[in-house]
Amino acid sequence: MSKKHLPEIMAPAGDKHSYLAGVAAGADAIYVGLKHFSARMQAKNFSISELAQLASLGRDRGTKTYVAMNTLVKPGDPESAGRLIDRLQRTVKPYALIVQDLAMLTLAKQAGFTGELHLSTLANISHPTGLAIAKKLGATRVVLPRELNLDEVKLMAEACPKDLDLEIFVHGALCHCVSGRCYWSSYLGGKSGLRGRCVQPCRRLYTQDKQRPERLFSCTDLSLDVLTKPLLSMPSVAAWKIEGRKKGPHYVFYTVKAYQMLRDNPNDATIKKAAQDLLDQALGRPTSHSTFLPQRPFQPVQPREQTSSGRLVGEIKYEQKKAFFQPREVLNPGDLIRVGYEDQPGHRTIPIRRRVPKRGRIDIPFSKQQKGPSLPSGTNVFLVDRREPELTKLIKALDNELALFPAPESKESNFTPTWPKAAARSKTRNRAEAINLFRQPPRGRIYDKTAFWLEKSTISKVPQSSVIRAQWWLPPVIWPDEDKKYRSLIKEAVKKGAREFVLNAPWQAGYFEDRKNTSLIAGPFCNISNRLALGVLKDLGFSSAIISPELPYEDIEILSQNSPISLGFVIKGLWPFGIARFEAESVKFNETIKSPMHEVSFVRKHGQNNWIYPGWELDMTKEFRKLERLGFKSFITIKEEWPKDVARPKRTSEFNLRLKLL
Repeated sequence: MSKKHLPEIMAPAGDKHSYLAGVAAGADAIYVGLKHFSARMQAKNFSISELAQLASLGRDRGTKTYVAMNTLVKPGDPESAGRLIDRLQRTVKPYALIVQDLAMLTLAKQAGFTGELHLSTLANISHPTGLAIAKKLGATRVVLPRELNLDEVKLMAEACPKDLDLEIFVHGALCHCVSGRCYWSSYLGGKSGLRGRCVQPCRRLYTQDKQRPERLFSCTDLSLDVLTKPLLSMPSVAAWKIEGRKKGPHYVFYTVKAYQMLRDNPNDATIKKAAQDLLDQALGRPTSHSTFLPQRPFQPVQPREQTSSGRLVGEIKYEQKKAFFQPREVLNPGDLIRVGYEDQPGHRTIPIRRRVPKRGRIDIPFSKQQKGPSLPSGTNVFLVDRREPELTKLIKALDNELALFPAPESKESNFTPTWPKAAARSKTRNRAEAINLFRQPPRGRIYDKTAFWLEKSTISKVPQSSVIRAQWWLPPVIWPDEDKKYRSLIKEAVKKGAREFVLNAPWQAGYFEDRKNTSLIAGPFCNISNRLALGVLKDLGFSSAIISPELPYEDIEILSQNSPISLGFVIKGLWPFGIARFEAESVKFNETIKSPMHEVSFVRKHGQNNWIYPGWELDMTKEFRKLERLGFKSFITIKEEWPKDVARPKRTSEFNLRLKLL
């Protein structure tokens, strides 16, 4: 591959010093978030004026700036999101926006954004057919899911249309659930991962089968390191992305340098070894190649191993009730240590003020909130960031250069979205449709409309007369090697008379471009939550949409007004915490799993995916009449068999109906 076509190395930055570390390392691009609409809201993130200066410095050094506006867009968000894009265009001039929500594609066009539009991994474009739809909607790049193996990346690359690039994660944290398909944090209390507010319940300790608590869902970090070489033969894979917008400058600098070495010297064993040494010093979590090598997949969930970020440097000891530890290596002023795991009482991050030699002593003071020792003896201590003098000097020099790039005057925006035309209201009030969604044909008579998940076993069992009347639901995630399977299943279903299909990703519309006699409905896993997104769906040929069930009532009410297509709602049933491709070997399917807060869940396998279910159902049937009056045309009950080894709950959930979704 010529130098011209080498993939770019993309660095993360959650604050100014990390951005400058990326520039100092020679990153080709740096992706950042703002104070709003960023899927990493726990990072410090940037103001527009600060980012304008940094982006100017980046351009001067040949580093592109990408801005992530990759959150779910709620009904009241489009105006402010559009104004933000307008201000970005005029002051920061980022090379690209990274987006999840269909509304952001529309807003960028309406606001006159001239840069590239990249579809985030949260958009969940996981199968080859979806790539053409992404391009059709104006995307210039698609960020691939982190669960893909090398063969699947090749399938995506081979199907990639001209003028569309692919981006792949090469290093950093792995979420347990598939991006864009995790509702865990949101279901437990309104802190939505799709809105950048995830509290990481997957990192907690869980108990199954009365065994000792383990981190059953906590993944090691991904590190493709020497396995990146085959990616160089795929020109459409145009970017190698390093995850870590909550990491410090040390991590950014070391990982960028390492992947530059691996990219530029793929056949040099000595340089490969040096690059791996740099990655070992980057202070991330323990790493693995995950499932990237199809012939040698590694399960990235190892419950009995620590999966905390940082390098283990010691353990808490006590002497006369005073907590201390003796570091296993030299610690320097500016280093940051974290005591304990993030879900442990008393855990905290502490800056090192003075040089501490190996096997020296560092006392751990009680926090003001602490009434007594809360850190057990043996608690692990991790080095999570450090400030080497050489790196500090580089960052300081670049920081001084920022004065040469004064921030342009920030002007307010008067941008107003152009809304899609509302669908005509029927003069006759028809009764809303009740729909029951099954995995397998039920026994006995069903009075409401039926729907089935589209699988070979189901199509063969359902009588043709029922096939014609039923809805057919595509799964929330279709992997590259399943692309042909679902093309074939759709063909078979249509041949038997099926006409109504529910697609659980907008990109699945690619399966129906040559099927004009089918009716397309956007399913709830499309995460539709605003009127502009509904307009995009209409343009793609969807006749209706089942909106995201994680919205609170006030947002549901706004969304129901002036919709360009008819709306449906998931009103009852087992809604998953999330959908995962990873699973610890020790996890037993269809058996009770308990969190430290005694929340019950269980895992069930459907195809290649593991569905993680809460031990209590969604039930908003009390709101039926109210939602019907808002104009909702269909109400879905998800029917799943209850596991015989999981106790029936007394509770139900209204999701975020009465909360304020953060």
